[in-house]
Amino acid sequence: MTTLSFTTTPHVEQSFDRSVGLTEARRAWRTAALAMLSVRIIQGFIYWGGGSRRFIYAPAKLNPDAPTWMANKFQTAMPGALFGTDHLISFMLHHFWLLYAGVILFSAAELFVGAMLMAGALTRAAALVSMGFSVLLMAMFGWQGATCIDEWTMAACNLAMGATLLLGGSGAYAIDNVLMRRNPALAGKRWFRWMAGSLPLPLKDVSFRKLALTVLAFVLVFDIGTYSYYRGSVVTPFHGGPVSPTRHHLALSEARLLPDGSVRFHVYLDAGTPEAPVHVVAADLLDASNQPVAHYDTAALSALPNTAFANDYAYNKFAAGPYGIRASIGAAATLTLPAPASDAALEARSLRLTDVDGRTFSALLRSKRLGPRLG
Repeated sequence: MTTLSFTTTPHVEQSFDRSVGLTEARRAWRTAALAMLSVRIIQGFIYWGGGSRRFIYAPAKLNPDAPTWMANKFQTAMPGALFGTDHLISFMLHHFWLLYAGVILFSAAELFVGAMLMAGALTRAAALVSMGFSVLLMAMFGWQGATCIDEWTMAACNLAMGATLLLGGSGAYAIDNVLMRRNPALAGKRWFRWMAGSLPLPLKDVSFRKLALTVLAFVLVFDIGTYSYYRGSVVTPFHGGPVSPTRHHLALSEARLLPDGSVRFHVYLDAGTPEAPVHVVAADLLDASNQPVAHYDTAALSALPNTAFANDYAYNKFAAGPYGIRASIGAAATLTLPAPASDAALEARSLRLTDVDGRTFSALLRSKRLGPRLG
């Protein structure tokens, strides 16, 4: 009896192993390409949505005469903006041509980058730009959020998503892949592989790992570092942040008692939520013992004329309202309170404002006639 035996030579085994390995590698890459599809499309939709709202669905955001004009939004970011972007915002708010051009260009960039990501066109380049958007938006708005730091969460997630797309490419169902099918030579072009496509970056494994870990380090340091700065809870206890996104705060400066008995001072709403204005319901002039020598009640503050307010910016402003003086976050102005009827106000040494929540904000008074009021 003969026995049939099935054996393979070492050459056949190696060929089989290579074939299986190649198949598994292709399957793994295909799986990753499909898995990243939701990341790419949602990252694109987020930015496309921001641009399309302004150009298509809510064009009043680009209308300087509308209350929803984007300048008002930018001004709310100014008190807590990082890396000097507060000075940039202030400069733009004082130069309309630069502000308007910036709003239009940024909105258009969001629209096009979002569309490119959703379509998978030049995906890696678009992802890199989206990371830049995330860093900029984090620097400006990351401190805001009434219940939690909502703007930080959005920017932190978008930065990580952009980094993933930068390293992984467009994934499946992308225009980049259509271009490569029609022109296979693009697959061998380093510039194309760096900017687009679902093929791996043209790097050796060791170099790619170093790049990926470097990107990871940047994302971790930036996201966790800003979170620690805004809220702690990393290496320090939880805190409300250097600039509170919930409690209004008024910074008073340059307070002066003028020769005619009126009071002039500068005020800046440098903390609080943009969802609600501050209401200053009382102002008091205090003597050296912190006793009131003059009082301005809600009715008196509500009756202040427009000439009493010299606002620093043309958008969010201080103004008289139905409940005293009102202002939105980021507003700054020089205010003038009329001279009290009593000459006792000449003995005033400090100014105190009280908001609707009972919080008080004070500044020492100087006299143009007498110099510093030392008490």
